Amino acid sequence: MSKRNSQTAKTAARERLRQERERQAKRQKAKRQVIVACSIVGVLAIAGGIGYAVVQANKPDHWDAVADEQLVKPANTSGTDGTTVVIGKADAKKTLELYEDPRCPICAQFEQTVGETVAKDVEDGKYKIQFIGATFLDDSLSGEGSKNALSALGAALNVSPEAFLDYKSALYSAKWHPEETDDKFKDDAYLIKVADTVDALKGNKEFQAAVKDGTYDKWALEMSDKFDKSGVSGTPTLKMDGKALTGSDGKNAPMTAAEFKTAVDAALKG
Repeated sequence: MSKRNSQTAKTAARERLRQERERQAKRQKAKRQVIVACSIVGVLAIAGGIGYAVVQANKPDHWDAVADEQLVKPANTSGTDGTTVVIGKADAKKTLELYEDPRCPICAQFEQTVGETVAKDVEDGKYKIQFIGATFLDDSLSGEGSKNALSALGAALNVSPEAFLDYKSALYSAKWHPEETDDKFKDDAYLIKVADTVDALKGNKEFQAAVKDGTYDKWALEMSDKFDKSGVSGTPTLKMDGKALTGSDGKNAPMTAAEFKTAVDAALKG
């Protein structure tokens, strides 16, 4: 090979090498750009995820939001907030105040043993009853069943006082009342299923819509607030003329029909 050809070949080889190095450099640069871009996207995704989680964590839950909604008062109520629920004959001279929490197992026991006696007394005009609903078990046990059931009771009251009483009795019945730690009443479908055992509420589309839409959720909170301000510390609590009705132990609500009759008859005479 001549020196000229040899030199030309070397020059061509160096040029090919230079071009190859440039191509590799470009590929490395592009690769680094892709990695950086992906890293930025990843960081933004993480930041976005954290931001979303923070927003969700700080977002008020349903019942916090309900507090700012417009109050809808059920029919058959009175008072500024519709939290005065008095049922019975107008000429009944005295009123029995009944404080209950929908999730309360002792309230369920009371309703199952004494509820029929109370219903008959009210029907006979012996006295009226004033219902005050509580939801403190939602806080102590966590959940929302007490509030949700109280809202559904508002929907039943909007139908009629009789529907309210029958529905309350059904919710507290041995068949439908859950253990206090089982938050079944948070489920609208379950509340409607129980309501279908009540003639006035069975298949009642207006009632069902009110339960599903939470029409009386704000009312339930107002009722709960009334209980909290009453000074009553537990449920069930029964009062007449401001005095608590108790069973034979002198402390707790009467839990048998006989004890209840003794206590209420004494209160009616007082």
